[in-house]
Amino acid sequence: MSNRLELIAEMLEKNPDDTFLNYAAALEHKSNDEPKKAIKIFKKIVDQDPEYLPTYYQLGKLLEDQGKTEHAIEVYKKGAVLARQKNDLKAMGELSEALLILDASDGEVW
Repeated sequence: MSNRLELIAEMLEKNPDDTFLNYAAALEHKSNDEPKKAIKIFKKIVDQDPEYLPTYYQLGKLLEDQGKTEHAIEVYKKGAVLARQKNDLKAMGELSEALLILDASDGEVW
């Protein structure tokens, strides 16, 4: 386990539902080539804090990389809807591009 992941794990013991700490832990697992652990944490974030927009792209990308394209598309679409609601142009662009690459935009302008 990396030093950063150890530090994050210690902080999560005190605040297990902290969205940012969980997101940081998931990113560390992703960078440590532990996609299943990262996916599990990203799914937890979506369940507990569905408004945390950065999670959708990261989760979708990991699912896509694991060959779970249909599930990735669902996640990207949910994220795109949220990005539109929040008027987050950067996130809308990233999520829309991911959907276009997968040919799953359905002609929808996100």
